[in-house]
Order: sequence, then structure tokens, then C-alpha cells
Amino acid sequence: MLKLNYSGYTLEAGTDEAGRGCLSGPVVAAAVILPTDFSHPFLNDSKQLSEKRREELRPFIEQNALAYGVSFVWQQEVDKINVLQASITGMHRSIEMLKIEPEFIIVDGNKFKNYKEIPHKTIVKGDAKYLSIAAASVLAKTYRDEYMAKIHQEFPMYNWQKNKGYPTKQHRNAIRQFGATDYHRKTFKLLPEQLKLKL
Repeated sequence: MLKLNYSGYTLEAGTDEAGRGCLSGPVVAAAVILPTDFSHPFLNDSKQLSEKRREELRPFIEQNALAYGVSFVWQQEVDKINVLQASITGMHRSIEMLKIEPEFIIVDGNKFKNYKEIPHKTIVKGDAKYLSIAAASVLAKTYRDEYMAKIHQEFPMYNWQKNKGYPTKQHRNAIRQFGATDYHRKTFKLLPEQLKLKL
């Protein structure tokens, strides 16, 4: 069972991101404040859920959360500031979008920077422990997947609809054959055998 609260504060925001390990597309972050009576039988770390289940959960979370925010850090910015900074930047932006300011922030993972003067706690595997982080992980993942399916129409040869930009064998083979697009992260090692791609 996932817990509803870590800090004891009523307005506790959970935040998480999706897409850190991808070769293409944005890092997407989300932040969610849930009401104190929130529950859902299936809500869990988004990686433990089927795509269908995540799609069902997204509107439920959006309708029942006290506040939520979702932000995109585009691949050009990821290349500029590095993927860890992009994750933290995305989380900060999604917290900024909340219509209620949180009293406390719980963060998936072990790296974060202070946001304003609001106290926070980083929690490794927090998306499998706390409902608000799990809810943020579902929003980040579904918004990102939706975007990757959209750009798949433009470049179907990379099969982003299925691999979502992750470094699958098929994705790497497509990069080998067709080269990189503007959606690819240029600072990432796109192909194992090439230290630097000619772009």
C-alpha cells in the first residue's frame, strides 16, 4: 500500500519526471497535491502499470487532485543544461504551475535543489511508496508518451510510438540508417560505436 503523506503537512506536493534515459524527446515532469482523503485501488509507480491503466488514471488524478502541474523540458535545453538539471528544472516548473503553493515537497530520486523556501525530502523509489509521487509519475509518463506518439507521425522510422525514445535496438538501428533528427538529444551517446555523430 502506498502512503498518502510523508511530512504531516496537509499541502504536500509529490513530484517526478519521465524520459531521463531517452535518446530523443523532452524530459517531462509533474507535481501533484492530493487531498487527504484520496485513494485509488490501482495507483502505483507508473512503470508498474500498463499503458491502459495509466491512461485511465490520468483523468482521475487530474479531476481529484487539489492541484497539479506538468512541464516539458525540450531536448535542446536538455543538451544545454544536462539531463539531471533538466529533471530538477522540470520539477521546479511543474511545482510553479500548481495553483496552490505546497507546504512541503516530496521528490522521487535522490537529487533536488531547494525550491523557494519550501522544505523538501528526496525519496529513492518514492513513486512506489507515496501516492502523490506515483500520481506525478503517471502524469509525467502519459503526457510524454502522448507527445512521442505525436512526433512518431513525423518520423515513423524511429518507432517512437512504441519505444517512446528509449534506446531500444530498433531505435538505434534507425539512427544508424537515417541519422539523428532535431528531436534527438545531441549530447547523448546515440550509438554505442560512435563517440560523436556527424550531425
